[in-house]
Amino acid sequence: MIAEIIIVAILTSSACAIPGVFLVLRKTSLMSDAISHAVLPGIVIGFLLTHSLSSPLLFVGAVATGLLTVFLSESLIRTNLVKEDAAIGLVFPALFSIGVILVSRYTGDVHLDTDAVLLGELVFTPLDRISFMGLDLGPRTAWVMGLIFILNIGMLLFFFKELKLTTFDKGMAAAMGISPVLIQYILMISVSITTVGAFDAVGSILVVALMIAPAATAYLLTDNLKIMVLLSILIGALSSVAGFAFSWIIDASAAGAMAAALGLLFLLAFLFAPKRGIVSIKKRRQQQKIDFAVTMLTVHLLNHSEAKEAEVENREQHLIEHINWEERFAKTVLNKAVQNGMVNSEKGILYLTQMGKKTAQKAMMR
Repeated sequence: MIAEIIIVAILTSSACAIPGVFLVLRKTSLMSDAISHAVLPGIVIGFLLTHSLSSPLLFVGAVATGLLTVFLSESLIRTNLVKEDAAIGLVFPALFSIGVILVSRYTGDVHLDTDAVLLGELVFTPLDRISFMGLDLGPRTAWVMGLIFILNIGMLLFFFKELKLTTFDKGMAAAMGISPVLIQYILMISVSITTVGAFDAVGSILVVALMIAPAATAYLLTDNLKIMVLLSILIGALSSVAGFAFSWIIDASAAGAMAAALGLLFLLAFLFAPKRGIVSIKKRRQQQKIDFAVTMLTVHLLNHSEAKEAEVENREQHLIEHINWEERFAKTVLNKAVQNGMVNSEKGILYLTQMGKKTAQKAMMR
């Protein structure tokens, strides 16, 4: 049973990660939140029509409501009266509130309650199984999310060029005969289907974390789109396993722990990513500051290279006082200059090497 829960979690997070990459790159991450909430009335209406939680009509209704969210949001945006984030913020609360009212009013006697809608039922997914001719085929959610994962991979492979062009340069895409609007709706269909499929497992709130956090983390780690997609899937899968293991140990919500694991991975990337991490940026700026100071040092030594003043101006202690550097920083710069072969120090007096002279002359010519 535990293995089946982990499989469902991995398939769910992996399927969510693929469309999430393009939502992050298009700066429309809020759309996943909007769709994950706005599909609720479609699910409830489908249930009220069929009185069955396993009816395909629930899925169809949810996807239709998701597309309605996109259509209404873009219609508001095209009026130029409200911005994109405001349009989304107006549409999805209205649709979600309708869904909540329908849930609380008409589905009180079934397990389609607000807790299930918001948090999902990941640990109970193995109880809802598919059988064929007496053969147990496993959890229904695993098959659903596996199929959605394959569909999302198919969309990625078939429309990769179109998705890439419309994401980074809509004008060029349109000039090449690619419709940005059509590709946008294809992506939103994928988001809607994935959101609805993940609904049972992680609920309408936590599906947003599974769709956005892996992509946002991968974005901090690479500039290559293909690698970003692969990293998003791997990060989603890793967070699923780690999150479920943690939830099992502390007896907490599995979906919540998965989202927390994603948050931790994002925090680590935010701090330590090689190019975009806060710590890495700070180190790089400090290194740039030291490199610039080394160049300043070579210029100063070149300007005071005459024999009469060199012994006074180019003494280490006088240099610290003259350029007004802190002693610790000055020693760091001096050590860096010596290590780079630009400066030699003899009895406390600094002399430029041939490389140091070239560096100073080049800097003065700019």
